[in-house]
Amino acid sequence: MIKVIRYDSVADMKNPHGVSARKLHDSEHAIISHITLLPGEKLKKHITPVDVCFYILEGNGTVEIGEESLAVSSDMLIESPANIPHRLLNNGHILFRFLVIKTPKPTKATKILEEGEGE
Repeated sequence: MIKVIRYDSVADMKNPHGVSARKLHDSEHAIISHITLLPGEKLKKHITPVDVCFYILEGNGTVEIGEESLAVSSDMLIESPANIPHRLLNNGHILFRFLVIKTPKPTKATKILEEGEGE
């Protein structure tokens, strides 16, 4: 049976970043979330206990992973290894939308870092 989920039919979930985040897929193997950052919004720097991929759907932004920073845009896939501080930022003037794919499904919580921690 084909299952279709439209991101705009899923409610925003409360998150420590205070941004629009919608969980599209949650199985024993992976979690896929849709994130929208408005101009000027950013994710807080955090550490995820599993590997993460970001697939950029729309807009331009910046991804920071460990000591590296990279400008990213639509149709790019960025890999972020487990246990490395990372975040995404919208420094532009249009929406920045991306998917967050966590594999395998985390069994431990993501750690939000304090300002300046992990830099």
